Amino acid sequence: MLVTMRPRQWLKNALVIAAAGAAGALGHDDVPVRVGLACAAFCLLASGVYAINDVRDADEDRRHPRKRSRPVAARELAPGAATVLGLGLMLAGLLLCAFVAPLLGLVGAGYLALTLSYTLIWRRIAVLDVLAIAGGFVLRAVGGGVAAPVTLSRWFVLVVTCAAVFVAAGKRQAELSRSARRGERRRQALERYSAARLRLILAISSAGSLFAYCVWAFELPTTDGVPWRPLTIVPFAICVGRYAKLLRAGAGEAPDQLLVGDRWLLLAAVAWLVVFALGLTCRGLKR
Repeated sequence: MLVTMRPRQWLKNALVIAAAGAAGALGHDDVPVRVGLACAAFCLLASGVYAINDVRDADEDRRHPRKRSRPVAARELAPGAATVLGLGLMLAGLLLCAFVAPLLGLVGAGYLALTLSYTLIWRRIAVLDVLAIAGGFVLRAVGGGVAAPVTLSRWFVLVVTCAAVFVAAGKRQAELSRSARRGERRRQALERYSAARLRLILAISSAGSLFAYCVWAFELPTTDGVPWRPLTIVPFAICVGRYAKLLRAGAGEAPDQLLVGDRWLLLAAVAWLVVFALGLTCRGLKR
């Protein structure tokens, strides 16, 4: 059951915390507790969806070189037990969202509606499948803003959207490359993708994320003459460039493993976090 919940992928839900942190709200009153609970709620929601998806995709997963080891596909967990687990996790996640804030309960319900409809509909439609994945990340960010509560910058939301499209398109590119290399049968959505189309999506989304990030970074004035937030553009750009290089090498099918497994990505992310935290600290001391 724990493997079916995919705790490795909970890293994606750190975006709930990052959204509140980007707005500079984590140091306010009980905001850290509220945002932490919201993050936990999205972990429960996501794990519930994973369990339901594993039941639905069991036959297809058995033909996949990596997904065949998932407990339901490997017949280590009964479909009925996985369904009960998924429904229970989704209910617990929704209740926790509503406990933090009624509006967060609505955001959580929207997240479930989008991710479950992705499994039933959007994953079979080229481009819309990538946009649906991006929508899940946007709702995570919105959830962090609602939990705080703070108003998120539209440019920050655009950064999240473009970066999510970039990662999702990279995943599709890696899947397309693997299926072509091994002569495997492609999923319906992959049939409508070409390498050229995916390269175009990757180029537009990466450029869009960098542009939106630069605009967002310059929204705040300097602190004591030091442009802390604009300085974070450098490690952010390194992350985007490094990820693009890894995609060209054929990686990207498992973004969660790639993000935590590449040394240069981790170093750039730590550098970003340090510079951003210094900016928040200096601004807080000035106040």
